[in-house]
Amino acid sequence: MSSTRQLNIKALGLTLGIVWGIGILFLGLTSTFWNWGLGFVTLMGSVYIGYNSTLGGTLIGTIWGFCDGTIGGMLIAWFYNKLNR
Repeated sequence: MSSTRQLNIKALGLTLGIVWGIGILFLGLTSTFWNWGLGFVTLMGSVYIGYNSTLGGTLIGTIWGFCDGTIGGMLIAWFYNKLNR
């Protein structure tokens, strides 16, 4: 007898959104103040409209990253739950 556990879709979504948002924030700040990670910020700026190596751009990227991570996390949990039945 096997027991299957369901992932909490909202919890995983918010967790991944927070983690990815913090990562984007950290990289944006390091790029802004020390030019570290500038290539990645430029690359992500082609996906996250408005994300660049400025404080305003970093804030915009953080919001994008949080939303992107949340949606991605929710999709991962939803697919996992569907495939785990």
